[in-house]
Amino acid sequence: TDIEKQTRTLISEYIAKPNSIILAVSPANVDIVNSEALKLARYVDPAGKRTIGVLTKLDLMDHGTNALDILSGRVYPLKLGFIGAVNRSQQDIQINKPMAESLAAERDFFRMHPAYRNIAQRCGTQFLAKTLNRTLMGHIRERLPDIKARLNTLMGQTQQELASYGTDTFIGKEHRGSLILQLMTRFATSFISSIDGTSSEISTKELCGGARIYYIFDSVFGNSLETVDPTHNLSVLDIRTAIRNSTGPRPSLFVPELAFDLLVKPQIKLLEAPSQRCVELVYEELIKICHTCGSNELSRYPRLQGKLIEVVSDLLRERLGPSSSYVESLISIQRAYINTNHPNFLGAAAAMSSVMQDKHEREKKAAAADEKRKREQKRRKELNGVNGTETPEDDDEEHQQNTLPVRQAQKPKESRSMSPAIGRDGHRLGHAPSVSNGATGGGSGRDSFLNYFFGKESGTTGNALPGQSPTSTLPGGQRHVSQNIEPSIAASFRRGDTRPAPPVSIQEPEEETAVGAEEGTPGLDDPSGPALTEREALETELIRRLISNYFNIVRETIADQVPKAVMHLLVNHSKDVVQNRLVSELYRENLFEELLYEDDAVRQEREKCEKLLNTYREAAKIIGEVL
Repeated sequence: TDIEKQTRTLISEYIAKPNSIILAVSPANVDIVNSEALKLARYVDPAGKRTIGVLTKLDLMDHGTNALDILSGRVYPLKLGFIGAVNRSQQDIQINKPMAESLAAERDFFRMHPAYRNIAQRCGTQFLAKTLNRTLMGHIRERLPDIKARLNTLMGQTQQELASYGTDTFIGKEHRGSLILQLMTRFATSFISSIDGTSSEISTKELCGGARIYYIFDSVFGNSLETVDPTHNLSVLDIRTAIRNSTGPRPSLFVPELAFDLLVKPQIKLLEAPSQRCVELVYEELIKICHTCGSNELSRYPRLQGKLIEVVSDLLRERLGPSSSYVESLISIQRAYINTNHPNFLGAAAAMSSVMQDKHEREKKAAAADEKRKREQKRRKELNGVNGTETPEDDDEEHQQNTLPVRQAQKPKESRSMSPAIGRDGHRLGHAPSVSNGATGGGSGRDSFLNYFFGKESGTTGNALPGQSPTSTLPGGQRHVSQNIEPSIAASFRRGDTRPAPPVSIQEPEEETAVGAEEGTPGLDDPSGPALTEREALETELIRRLISNYFNIVRETIADQVPKAVMHLLVNHSKDVVQNRLVSELYRENLFEELLYEDDAVRQEREKCEKLLNTYREAAKIIGEVL
């Protein structure tokens, strides 16, 4: 049913080639406009440069008509023109009329016909054969340079493919050692060039080789170190507990250095995991490079390729252990000695200055918020028609606000477990130093590290009069024993101060003493302990900042040392010894036969390339003879 379609497809497949000559045959007794041959030819050759028209059955045209205009090219122009032909009739075929007689009858028809006698020499089957031969040879000569160039290109590509599969030059037993040594050298060179970035087969789609290793050092390892928070697993209670444990049974004047050492060493340990991961990623990348160093020539011998990859993998695995151990030792070295004299270390004084500055900023903000709240309350009173008089409730609220700082100053003294004041009955006695303008006016006591620790915490003894005894009598006949019998450093600093100190108020209600006794006992069993005093809060913040600062110094050192160690112990060492390791492991005569086992598929591809190359050479020889 689709014979016509198949015929058209078959004809179009041949005449569509630009190197073909189209022979469009049309009967003369049918309108040439309806010629299917000319339609197909015009579709693939619109200019008519490679189409020859053939007009048959000129002897069967109606009397009084002729095809002279068509043969002359006036009706349907073609560059190669139209040629008329008269073939044998069915009767001539049946009676087996010889071809010589048919050709003679054809010549006589054109010579005797009144319309075609003038173009008789350009008509007939013989003229058609000569024209086709001349046109074909001319077309071949015109296309031969392109064909020859194309043929040379194909020959070069086939030779390269054949060379990639290897030749039979080193197949003999006497050449096996040279072949294996050559393949091992190429493999080692490809491995080294991939790491150095000098390989000719560099991928443009993704990072590979040495560029991937640099990406691991710079981005993966660097970002993993940056994500480590030096104090994320240290709570305020942990820091306070470490400070208390490091002082032993004695109260501390300064923040103990032992607490800083105990807390910072576990934090430095956090850098070991990303450092070891960096070593593993570089190792995996080297293994990947090893697997991509093969070539088509090496794939000809799959057993040899597998052995080469195995030897290099063993070498990398051997170097992984020393590299990981050295990286671990780098972390241990940093934990072994905490160098607080590092030029980039913040130091206790600078850290405390920063902490106090932040504290003052928070106090200023709190005071501003409190002032704003008071103004809002005053404004609401005026709007409510109070007319400036305060209600009893307002007086009580204002009194509570005025007395709140004193109680807050007393409570930390009571909850301080490091230096409690113990009465004869075993209860903790609270102190209530008076708050006066003279005591709070000296802002320099809070502005420095020494004044804070020597002045504020020893305020009771430091503010005593020059002739006052270190012991004072408490109500109820009890005596308060001073924490330090010997004069303190703060007291020695203040001996030159001749200004009279305000008297210390020792008024302490019974209920507050009872509360202090109740709050002092459960702190020993409660894991969270009592609430932080003001000094403890500042001490924990100081330790936290010092840990963060020193951790950043160690992090920068590790970020610089680990890549250097990995490059020296793993990457560069592998590059230096890979050639020697391959030769020592595989260059053995008893392994040559096994290693040079050739894959059947590769052998078939090589034979196919050899046959194709021989065909191209024969075609090139023929074309050379024609030209």
